[in-house]
Amino acid sequence: MRSTITRPLTRIDTETRIQYGLMLLFGTLCLLAAVAPLELTTKVVVVSVLFGFTGGLWVSHLVQIVQRAAPEAET
Repeated sequence: MRSTITRPLTRIDTETRIQYGLMLLFGTLCLLAAVAPLELTTKVVVVSVLFGFTGGLWVSHLVQIVQRAAPEAET
């Protein structure tokens, strides 16, 4: 018996699940780095890089969604 949370996730294709997982991973690491006891310059660089990875994955995901929707809109 599957829960109501995991049922919709199993319908998502593998590539999208991987993107969501990586966004969650890099976003969590970004938040952890923001509160880590590091030197300010190091903290700024690490948080910026992790936020950049998270944002890049998000933009990539949006482009993928639009590319999938475009052929469906033509028909």
